[in-house]
Amino acid sequence: MFTLWRGCRTIDMSEPLLKVRRLKKYFPVRGGILSRTVNWVRAVDGVDFDINRGETLGLVGESGCGKTTVGRTVLRLVEPTEGQIYFERGDILKLDEKEMQKLRRDMQIVFQDPYWSLNPRMMVKDIVAEPLETHLRLDSKEKDEHVVELLELVGLGGEAAWKYPHEFSGGQKQRIGIARALATNPKFLVLDEPTSMLDVSVQAHIINLIKELQERLKLTYLFISHNLSVVQHLSDRIAVMYLGKLVENGGVNEIFERPLHPYTQALLEAIPVPDPDIRKGQAVLEGGVPSPERPPSGCRFHTRCPRVSSACREKEPMSIDVGDGRLVACHLVAET
Repeated sequence: MFTLWRGCRTIDMSEPLLKVRRLKKYFPVRGGILSRTVNWVRAVDGVDFDINRGETLGLVGESGCGKTTVGRTVLRLVEPTEGQIYFERGDILKLDEKEMQKLRRDMQIVFQDPYWSLNPRMMVKDIVAEPLETHLRLDSKEKDEHVVELLELVGLGGEAAWKYPHEFSGGQKQRIGIARALATNPKFLVLDEPTSMLDVSVQAHIINLIKELQERLKLTYLFISHNLSVVQHLSDRIAVMYLGKLVENGGVNEIFERPLHPYTQALLEAIPVPDPDIRKGQAVLEGGVPSPERPPSGCRFHTRCPRVSSACREKEPMSIDVGDGRLVACHLVAET
């Protein structure tokens, strides 16, 4: 029987599995009769981060800030415009198509929408086995055994293999998507808002499953979400993204207890508290997120920042290390 073996291995959690440097992804804006490129959408504009083996980096920010593009770019599902992506020390952007296909066994993704990420015309056993057909040479019996093992691993019975997606609830469909992502026994998973399309009553079960699988299989996660409460529960470190750039990056406890960037402070103030007697601060953001086609000069957050200064409007802030590997890109923090 084909089994998942990574759980019996030990890993060095202090060693980065993924290193991203100066990552950029621009999408062309076309116009005119000849459909020429007239501008660029700067979806990701110079992003740096590391993810150590066995840890979870939570990537947070408002909708449209570039989180999903980062996740898909590090897997080369979307080709970057510039930058380097090091996975186990090698720059994956230097790999050709054949070499990249081999690497995809170790890098998988769980999509946001479990309803649209599963082919309704395929049985579950074929959906989960699809990566096996590409990456592993198994006979029909081994393949079926492995599919049943995967379905049981994610909390579904083996009988689910012979059903179609429409026979399952949203939470069960997401478990199928997770089983498919685990089929090749990967080391690294991008989890692209895996609970945002689910009922609140189901979200906790999927979150607990994700955490249990990480401990059992020694997985490394990039967890993308706008739900900061979920990110706090799952993540070891958090990277805060705004309009294509990272504004703060550090340990989950440090950021939640003492956020330094005004944008991070506003995000944390927006977390709902289930107690009407508790009044939170007033770090309310005014206005909307500027267009990534024409980002503001200087600090991109200055058009909404309650503490904006002339330096913020004129000069882009550099990320500075304020201790313990915590990085903040803010002129106000640099001056203190």
